[in-house]
Amino acid sequence: MVGSFGVLLRSLRQAAQLTIEELSHVSGVSVRAIGNMERGISRGPQQRTVEALAEALRLGEEQRAELAQAARVGRPRPSGPVAGVCELPRGAGDFTGRVGELGLLRELAGQAEAGRAEAGQAEAGRAEAGQAAVVVTISGTAGIGKTALAVHAARHLAELFPDGRFYVDLRGMDAVPLNSGAVLSRLLKALGVDERRIPDDAEERAELYRALLGDRRCLIVLDNAADEAQVLPLLPAGGRGMTIVTSRRSLAGLDGVRQVPLEQLSEVEAAGLLRAIVGMERTAADPDGVAELARLCGNLPLAVRIAGNRLQSRPGWTVGQLTGRLGDEGRRLEALAVGDLAVAAAFALSYRQVSGTARVAFRRLALAVASDVGVPLAAVLAQVDVFEAEDALEELVELGLLTSPYAGRYVFHDLVRLYARAQLEQEEPIEARREARRRMEAWLLEMAVVAGRWFEPGHGAPPPEWRSLVTLDSRREASDWLRAESVAWLEALRSVARRGEHATVVEVAESMHWFSDQWIQWGHWTEVFELSSGASRAMGDRLQEAVHLNYLSWALSECEGRGEEGEATALRALELAREAGDVRQQGWALVYAGWALKGDPASLERELDYTRRAADLLLQAGDLEGYPQAVVGYISALSRADRPEKGLEHSLALVATLRDPAYGGSPAIVSFSLGAALDGVGITYLALERWEEAVEAFQQALPELRAHPITWVLGRTHRGLGTALRRLGRIEEARQALTEAARLYEEAGASEQAAEVVKELQETAGPGATAER
Repeated sequence: MVGSFGVLLRSLRQAAQLTIEELSHVSGVSVRAIGNMERGISRGPQQRTVEALAEALRLGEEQRAELAQAARVGRPRPSGPVAGVCELPRGAGDFTGRVGELGLLRELAGQAEAGRAEAGQAEAGRAEAGQAAVVVTISGTAGIGKTALAVHAARHLAELFPDGRFYVDLRGMDAVPLNSGAVLSRLLKALGVDERRIPDDAEERAELYRALLGDRRCLIVLDNAADEAQVLPLLPAGGRGMTIVTSRRSLAGLDGVRQVPLEQLSEVEAAGLLRAIVGMERTAADPDGVAELARLCGNLPLAVRIAGNRLQSRPGWTVGQLTGRLGDEGRRLEALAVGDLAVAAAFALSYRQVSGTARVAFRRLALAVASDVGVPLAAVLAQVDVFEAEDALEELVELGLLTSPYAGRYVFHDLVRLYARAQLEQEEPIEARREARRRMEAWLLEMAVVAGRWFEPGHGAPPPEWRSLVTLDSRREASDWLRAESVAWLEALRSVARRGEHATVVEVAESMHWFSDQWIQWGHWTEVFELSSGASRAMGDRLQEAVHLNYLSWALSECEGRGEEGEATALRALELAREAGDVRQQGWALVYAGWALKGDPASLERELDYTRRAADLLLQAGDLEGYPQAVVGYISALSRADRPEKGLEHSLALVATLRDPAYGGSPAIVSFSLGAALDGVGITYLALERWEEAVEAFQQALPELRAHPITWVLGRTHRGLGTALRRLGRIEEARQALTEAARLYEEAGASEQAAEVVKELQETAGPGATAER
């Protein structure tokens, strides 16, 4: 008969002439653990510990077997789950949504039941305790419904886990989260281990826990985890069970787990949850109000539940009345509280967990108006370098106070932004807030000016001594920054305009003059140039006002199709330029007035008059860059007036003029103007059905236009080239040109033109087809 493990171990150790300390050193088992075994406190150590001791004692096969058998005899034999210990909490009877996540959890539970951690990881039908156990982490911001999902799933997966479903709140947001050793003690007791047989040593508890779960089909919910270190000892090694861990952190440091990040409910799901809480009778009368109330709750489950509970507790209130209270952003968080539930309190738990730098960044990011922000802007607000800023932002993401939909960009949930704003007002004096805002705006507008000047001939790259948190080493980088931060720098421009910083407004708008051609579809150029023309007027500078009214005319007509207003604005600029005695700006005002009339057949004669007079004035003023643009406008009007021969005459004359080395002017602008003139020649040849000459003109235009590229202009030239090649029967070349035209139009945001080119491509036959349709 096998004796007790402790007696046997002591005799074997003494036979080997080893002290407890020496055996500990050789085996790696702690002195305390060996002492507990020999004194009979720990009677059944796990297999790994037994093997380590046997190896250190150099036991033979017979003695090894005897020691292992003694350990097995000494291990506690749980009687089964103990009622009232680690029971699942009450679930939400009105649980709504999360269909996709529930489906995934059921799928993973099915894999656990089959003994597979992932579908296809093991051979079909293979089920053994040695397989890795299924572990799922559910993460997300406060109030997103992590616990509700985990508990709901556990209740609905009962049939797959006949050996029990257990729940422990790890209290990860407490100042001192629950110790993993204490959690193991609770779980072992729940699994039926007598409290007197639970090992004192935390590692032995973990070994016993893993051994028990290896033989059972249990579902364990570990709720509200603090971090990976707390969770790791609680994860089973193998078996057919499943562990669901919820946390505000992503717990990305855990290996071999399936991550399920939660986002807010969809609009439909959030409205459905409200109806489930409040009842169909009250909500059916105001479906639009229900949808608006859910939106004001940010579709956040906790906020929706609080709103629903408030309505339940106030039978006399209508949905619209509560919606009205939540409509005030300043009172919204205060209103989203009922009983022990409060959205602000949930966010506060996370806020208290982050470092000082992350708190500063979090509060001050509420000053940014854009839906998403980048690392450099956070660095400016928090007054740290970009590396510290990125660490702070990632810390906030880890605790669910921000999300990062893609690399380098960070987003607030609407209610979290309100909480951040409240913390900013509570923790920082008004002067500090104003200073932070002005620092942010100054940086944004400086960046905007430097980036915009990349597209202006004569400027280009910033000076070598210029330094900032963002590199702008190419037109592409400049364009990317201006587009990504457009909401931010536009709001900064509005802010300085409100403060009467007129010179700054004009400087920013001037720097955007050339870039605006690259992004016609943005939708805010009218506002930019309204602000700058207004700032010029406030400064009393009539000539400058005329310049920016011309820019405004372009925005009205080219970007918004408001040709009549564009013409009127340009004619106002003409008046101001006359009053100032500036012939050049008079010419430009007429150019813009002509552009405003494009596409209006009834105004062709006025367009011809404007552009002809503009060319004369610009030539008189010696504006060698503006003159060819006026002539190109005149030629375009001639083409639409069905006078292509005269247009061709002027086009060829302009090309000859611009190619003359003695012409002068800015090489970049003259080159672009030459490209535009050659493009006009090509368009005229198309109208005259002179296909070969059209191809030649377009091919000569492209190198000139690429030197100072405006995407939609290049798209137009490629389209003309493709059309001419198609008419010549050069189908493959035509398809290449038209494909490039479609790509350029898409890049420029000219979706209507892109669709037309795609249609033309579809109608263009493959190689060997005839030239005509």
